[in-house]
Amino acid sequence: MGELDSFEILPEHALTPLGPNGVPRSGWQRTKRASRWHRPYAAILLMLDIGAALMASLVAKTFLTDKAEFGFEQNPGLLNLSAFLLLPTVWLLSLWGHGSYDRRYLGNGTDEFKRVVRASWTVMAIVAFTAFAAGIQVSRTAVGVALLGGLLFVLILRYLARRGLQFVRTRFNLATHRMLLIGTLQEALEVHQAIARDPASGLVPVGIHLTEGYAPRPSTVTPVPVHAGRDILSLVRELNADTIAVCGSASAEPVELRRLAWQLEGTGIDLAVAPQLTDIAGPRVHIRPIEGIPLLYVEEPKLSGLGWLFKNVIDRVLALIALLVVLPFFPIVALAIKLSDPGPIFFRQPRIGREGKMFKVWKLRTMYVDAEERQATLDEHNESDGLLFKMKNDPRIFKVGKWLRATSIDELPQILNVLAGDMSLVGPRPLPADDGDFLGDVRRRLLVRPGITGLWQVSGRSDLSWDDAVRLDLYYVDNWSLVLDLHTLWRTIGVVVFRKGAY
Repeated sequence: MGELDSFEILPEHALTPLGPNGVPRSGWQRTKRASRWHRPYAAILLMLDIGAALMASLVAKTFLTDKAEFGFEQNPGLLNLSAFLLLPTVWLLSLWGHGSYDRRYLGNGTDEFKRVVRASWTVMAIVAFTAFAAGIQVSRTAVGVALLGGLLFVLILRYLARRGLQFVRTRFNLATHRMLLIGTLQEALEVHQAIARDPASGLVPVGIHLTEGYAPRPSTVTPVPVHAGRDILSLVRELNADTIAVCGSASAEPVELRRLAWQLEGTGIDLAVAPQLTDIAGPRVHIRPIEGIPLLYVEEPKLSGLGWLFKNVIDRVLALIALLVVLPFFPIVALAIKLSDPGPIFFRQPRIGREGKMFKVWKLRTMYVDAEERQATLDEHNESDGLLFKMKNDPRIFKVGKWLRATSIDELPQILNVLAGDMSLVGPRPLPADDGDFLGDVRRRLLVRPGITGLWQVSGRSDLSWDDAVRLDLYYVDNWSLVLDLHTLWRTIGVVVFRKGAY
């Protein structure tokens, strides 16, 4: 099979039927998507949102009737109408208007929750304006409880719904998008590898269509079948795919890409473009059309400014609260360490911090006092492919130490490093000063303060390869935000409870 210059364009007979004015039917008749999982899911979200709004109104009415005047003392029927019909209706309309049921934002990312928050602010503004314009004297406390409670209930129920969706995807392979990748073999395999790291996203590659080169021999092992020189639409139907992803350099063929988009109109098949720019989060990427050309702008990482100041304040406040909470339990843990092995309670080791500054990290001692001397005899059993020594059944760890590591209690003294400003609650893990070569991409980790937890820890911890750990750390540096920090702290709770990858 000869070498291909670009991906095959659909033949003329693959075009959708035209209307009387030569306009594709998809232009005047709504297209049914090939993937329809989002419809029942959106219906579930709709019912949950109604329930959340009703629960919030019920809470406000039940617990604040005796404490606050609602302004409807003479007409309780109007109170019930406003609380249990008008307010939920306004809430649902606001959620719909902000795209909270749009399939593009369901199941992945934070856009869905951002839109819920924006919709809630809109509801608050509508209620405030209506009360002012109509001269209704309502309790600000009651309204505040109803609105903030509604926001809280909606977020919680939607989060639980997403967890349920992710469970269905990973366990039963349902509610997914079957994706055909178009591009060179290397580019398509890179996209496949990135997608495979997150099965909860619901993206399932089912085939690769090559734009250059030859189709591999049947004996060549690839994660999905590889095709070349095929009619794309017939291949999509054969694979029962509902999404086409144009990868890497294939997206640089503007004419073919535009024609492909035209010819997919009315088929219900989604077209996605996976550019060669990877590991850059949405907030840093902006598309600005200039004379019909969509220019992709990539902003610099925001590692300073007001958001960074808030991060520092939150770090200190939460660290101080955590210190006060764990202090009463410290004598018990200290006694357990002493009884396990005579020696110091704490273990301090030089680490590299932000901008290459050296500091000593605090940890509870989990190994015997001669652990560092014994490491030389265990190097051949190292299970890590990176700079750190990792061994699941490390004989240098005493029994209580294994429990401290599994529960991550041994990391709690690093709260002192956070209060001292050497570390943050969230960030790349600090590497030992004597082992880190910090060359090339790894050195970029030093742009931020190391953290007690981070993307590395909530994504697998010691079970991850060194390359994956570095990739996650660099992703954090490039895409830092307060939302990412809070999300990582939330995920840390689950990781600690279920002891994922801790040894």
